[in-house]
Amino acid sequence: MDFLCPESVSSDRLKTSSDCTVGLEDPSDVHSPASSLSPPVEAEPHTSGAAHLRDINAIVFEATSDPFVITDSNGVILNLNVEAEKLFGYERDELIGEPVEKLVPERLRNQHPKLREVHKVDPNSRHKGRSYEMFGLRKDGTEFPLDVTLNPTAVGDGWVIYSVARNVSDEATTKEIRKRLQFEQCVAGLSAKLINLPASEVDEAIEQALRTLVTALDVDRATLAQTDPATGDFVVTHSHCRPQIPAFPQRVVKGVLPWLQSKVIDGQIVSAERPGDLPAEAENERRYMESAGAKSAVVVPLRVGGRVIGGMSIDCFREHRNWDPAIISRIQDVADVFANALARKKTDDALENAYSEIERLKQQLEKENSYLRQEISLEFHHGTVVGDSPAIRSVLKKAEQVAPTNSVVLILGETGTGKELIARTIHELSERRNGHMVKVNCAALPTSLIESELFGRERGAYTGALAREIGRFELADKSTIFLDEIGELPLEVQSKLLRVLQEGEFERLGSSKTISVDARVIAATSRNLQAMVEQGRFREDLFYRLNVFPISLPPLRERAEDIPALVWHILQDLGKRMGRKIEGVHASTMKEFQKYGWPGNVRELRNVIERNLIVNSGTIFRGEIPELEPRTSRGRRLAEVEAEHVRAVLQTTRWRIRGKGGAAEIIGLKPTTLEARMKKLGIRRPD
Repeated sequence: MDFLCPESVSSDRLKTSSDCTVGLEDPSDVHSPASSLSPPVEAEPHTSGAAHLRDINAIVFEATSDPFVITDSNGVILNLNVEAEKLFGYERDELIGEPVEKLVPERLRNQHPKLREVHKVDPNSRHKGRSYEMFGLRKDGTEFPLDVTLNPTAVGDGWVIYSVARNVSDEATTKEIRKRLQFEQCVAGLSAKLINLPASEVDEAIEQALRTLVTALDVDRATLAQTDPATGDFVVTHSHCRPQIPAFPQRVVKGVLPWLQSKVIDGQIVSAERPGDLPAEAENERRYMESAGAKSAVVVPLRVGGRVIGGMSIDCFREHRNWDPAIISRIQDVADVFANALARKKTDDALENAYSEIERLKQQLEKENSYLRQEISLEFHHGTVVGDSPAIRSVLKKAEQVAPTNSVVLILGETGTGKELIARTIHELSERRNGHMVKVNCAALPTSLIESELFGRERGAYTGALAREIGRFELADKSTIFLDEIGELPLEVQSKLLRVLQEGEFERLGSSKTISVDARVIAATSRNLQAMVEQGRFREDLFYRLNVFPISLPPLRERAEDIPALVWHILQDLGKRMGRKIEGVHASTMKEFQKYGWPGNVRELRNVIERNLIVNSGTIFRGEIPELEPRTSRGRRLAEVEAEHVRAVLQTTRWRIRGKGGAAEIIGLKPTTLEARMKKLGIRRPD
């Protein structure tokens, strides 16, 4: 605690006089500090004027209500007035010649020589307050806060420090009360705010609370860390620092600060006014404080229901702090509020996650139920469609998807696969179900009559047209028209059909009047329309207009698992018609039916069953598949014919695939393509 003085005089020229003035060998050589209180007077040695001035200075020095202390540049006390004696409790003779540090608490004495050196470099008058921890020490050992004004004054070749010290205990007490009140209000506000806060707002509220805490306590950093259950590390979750203050490490690995962690985990409070106050076993903690620049710290545990989940640290970097037990107790209260808020947030988060999981499972269950309802719907709404294989379920699913729309549907499949049945299913599921579905088999009509059948005719439109006749499209107005074997439609009629599909308009044969209809078109074919387009036998624009939503029906050989259900369905239908009661199917018959390729698909299966019912009697159905021209490809699957051809070529090349004269060259395929086809057809070289 430095005391600066009026203009310097050498300490060896100063002495104490009986009248308590600053003694000088020649008083006229010094411009007294008190001389600044009166107009300048030219000093003359040993004159009555100089003596008079000296007396005035002494009176002013003693009569002022402020304590004065004069020291030399080395901090040795040269003089002090009566008020200074009263303030510090010493007699004047007890202090003169003593170092000024005698009036400073022992805990602050090391700072004063450093401050004195600063004043030597820049010896200007300055004010020192409590921000520099200015405390005085009385003779009885009690401390009190000081407000000190320092005035360095040059005297001759040296200088002295003229100090005015003022006791600010009452002011400091008032400030301390205000601080305490502000802190108590802060604690009460934090408790009220966090007690019922939603979990989503807890983190932000704690961050704000730490900022408020730093301000209320006039500290530099507040950090909240929680214990990682998996590793035992301290993990910082919330923190606030003043500008230029380093943040606490994000993760303190277990064992880095072992003494501190063990104390906190045990639920103990740790405080240090300075790093040196820490015990010897806290060497790591002391080094951390010194390296970080922390001067004081207090750490309290985060407690929830008798267990510790982490700790909260309050740190000072600007000054040493003597932590008041009452303040520490309130800091612990704040930490408990934080801990309970975090525990409640963790519980709420767990509940939220549980609710989310329940909701996810609920949605999954609803989807599964929806899927099951769709499966049940497929089974019960399509009673005429028999089968449970994935292939037929996929077809029925597509039919359900397109049914509510007015889109054109193109059903593709071999003869006898049930194209008309699927068309009827789509119609029955559509909003046009109340109307009659009009069927037209394009392959069954003579070319000359197809146009009049589709679009109608006027009387006399051609020879033999004796009356006006409406066409199938007019019959299907507000309903559905099914055009089976659309690939057989002549090119000249295709253009007229395209117009109906695009504009919904046409004219009857023999009439120029345009007719508008609203008919939903479902077409079907067993032909490869795309190949017919390439061959010029089918209009490309009509193909694309029909191919909006294609549905491909699998042949019976690709859904052999449906054959038992189909057999039973057909047996029940035919049995009712024939008056026969069938109780079972012979196992060998069912096995043969499932192995057979059924080139005629379901239609052929029905015919075979009907033929065997006529031939065989009894309640157990037995059936035989008729022989079909064994040495021709008629009625055989394309894959069988292809496999036979590939085997024949491979035998001629002795199973050589690649190279000149190999099977790939003969067949006209790339070797890799041929190998892929062989794998698909199940062709292997014999051992």
